[in-house]
Amino acid sequence: MPPSANRTRSLMMISMANLTLIYGLRLLPEGEVTEIQDATLKLANGHQAHVTMHMIDGSREEIEAQLKRSLDAFFDFYPEI
Repeated sequence: MPPSANRTRSLMMISMANLTLIYGLRLLPEGEVTEIQDATLKLANGHQAHVTMHMIDGSREEIEAQLKRSLDAFFDFYPEI
């Protein structure tokens, strides 16, 4: 089976399955954070996966607006779901 067919099949399987969204939120004073590292997930199959952490600075309204745009953009990566 060609690689493109495998990808199509994987994407179809995603759209048929229930999903798990991993996220975390924490508010700190601006300028307090000096480093952000990826979070490591341990999967049921024994493998590990990584979640890229993101930081947004601004007022509550600015943070909420950017978070909503980011969430919309995230799901744009997966139009099949």
